[in-house]
Amino acid sequence: MPINITMPALSPTMEEGNLSKWLVKEGDKVGPGDIIAEIETDKATMEVEAVDEGTVAKIVVAAGTEGVKVNALIAILAAEGESVEDAAKGGDAAPKAKAAEAPTPEAPVSPPAGEMSAKPEGSKPASSPTPPGDAPLRDKPVDAGQSAGPVPVKDGERVFASPLARRIAKEAGVSVSAISGSGPHGRVIKADVEKAIAGGTGKAQPSAAAPAPGPVAAAPAGMSDDAVLKLFEEGSYELVKHDGMRKTIARRLQESKQTIPHFYVSVDCELDALLALRSDLNKAAPVRADKPVYKLSVNDMVIKALALALRDVPDANVSWTAENMVKHKHADVGVAVSIPGGLITPIIRAAEAKTLSAISNEMKDMGKRAKEKKLKPEEYQGGTTAVSNMGMMGVKNFAAVVNPPHATILAIGAGEQRPVVKNGELAIATVMSVTLSTDHRAVDGALGAELLAAFKGYIENPMGMLV
Repeated sequence: MPINITMPALSPTMEEGNLSKWLVKEGDKVGPGDIIAEIETDKATMEVEAVDEGTVAKIVVAAGTEGVKVNALIAILAAEGESVEDAAKGGDAAPKAKAAEAPTPEAPVSPPAGEMSAKPEGSKPASSPTPPGDAPLRDKPVDAGQSAGPVPVKDGERVFASPLARRIAKEAGVSVSAISGSGPHGRVIKADVEKAIAGGTGKAQPSAAAPAPGPVAAAPAGMSDDAVLKLFEEGSYELVKHDGMRKTIARRLQESKQTIPHFYVSVDCELDALLALRSDLNKAAPVRADKPVYKLSVNDMVIKALALALRDVPDANVSWTAENMVKHKHADVGVAVSIPGGLITPIIRAAEAKTLSAISNEMKDMGKRAKEKKLKPEEYQGGTTAVSNMGMMGVKNFAAVVNPPHATILAIGAGEQRPVVKNGELAIATVMSVTLSTDHRAVDGALGAELLAAFKGYIENPMGMLV
């Protein structure tokens, strides 16, 4: 029976690859472990090795072909004793029909069952029985109704076998762990299983009952309420029902960490010039009804500095979607405000265009209404970035979680006096550590560093925020 060799999936996300080179030609005999081709993906060039023994009957996809879909037929192998001409004809028709009824999966976790594997180009057989990217292939995949069964184990170590071999062994009631493999690195292949079946060896033995599991050390995510509560002594806790805000926070943060590839950049900023300017501006504030019309905080100046930095580095003022990069025309800065039961992020719209006094007064108003839960949806939904300041709590540094649709969030630590070197001499300065978290899909490392450098420039030279 002809053996169809198909394009392997060399990574979980691979959908197609380039068949860069054939290392065999039609008529060549191959055996298990022989390198037969090189396949190029977007990440690497991999060598493909045969697992079955046979003769190359037909090369279907020529060397140099680009964009070959995963699972597409690339060659036909004649089994031992089979006519090369018959194999070339017999293996030619079936795969085309299969391709029509079984399209390539979007992100295959593993290739179809069969007898071919792949490894990185130039690599030598490792001591481990599984070469990198081991991806056996054959024309007959293991479907859901014919599961290959659990991974076999022998003497506490995994026994490596092709999916086809495991399926045949399962159907025949044969234990793969009792069979000696003749494939690469001791891998059990189809021929080994058929030999064991013919010789009447390898029958599965009844396994001993599995030991009872020990006590659970921690509750995995997704456990039911009852399962979690069983981990604690009755009467040692009280239950507080989740409100809508806490559920929303949990959902959005879980979504963020599961879907956004976070990238972090940290920098120290000297605050002495900013603190001096803040003091001067507050002293100069007009007084009305026995109250100054504004009172600037460090956080107000941080908001302004971040907004101006985004204005200066517009490529970082973005949001990611599946189809587009959304480039924002204004820096709408959300500010994390702690409230009972959680937090909320009121937004200073177009902060780059507002004065420090306007930002300060707007922030005080929204912060007050946030704690009273009186913000309107348009006052906390959206935004293009955010600031999370835990400096007033004495936190030196931390990394915040990006809140979609934002691509950035700035974590602000406490300003504290630290030793610094100036002009080759030791001095004391008030220093604040800040960490920028970015969505790496939208903001690369160099761009994040550029944004943070612009922010640092405004913090250390704050007069730039007044012009």
